[in-house]
Amino acid sequence: MERFQVGSTQHNEMLDITQKVAEIVRSSGVRDGLCTVYVPHATCAIMINENDDPHVCLDIMDSLAASIPEGKWRHDRVDGNAASHIKASIIGPSQSIPVHAGKLLLGRWQSIMLAEFDASEIATRPLHA
Repeated sequence: MERFQVGSTQHNEMLDITQKVAEIVRSSGVRDGLCTVYVPHATCAIMINENDDPHVCLDIMDSLAASIPEGKWRHDRVDGNAASHIKASIIGPSQSIPVHAGKLLLGRWQSIMLAEFDASEIATRPLHA
């Protein structure tokens, strides 16, 4: 298992981590198997989707914001980030990607994304691959 960190600079954003994960797989020597990417943070998630057109990521974030508005949940009385927890719970903290011949088996348009839902300032999130 390898661990790496990703820096986030926006309250809500999606960060492409595909190349870093591919590097870890390549250096591991694993030829065939599964690569699981996991973020141990309650207000982040891991997703696989298109990143060639940046509007896809923005549309996903806008859709989540519209579906799960901020400031109306019981947990907001604690620290004001209930919507972030809900979004991360729906998407989930991990994805497993098949590895074949030492490479991630992603579709042509697929990227592995860290979804950050609660960075009030520059945040560093640990990930495991």
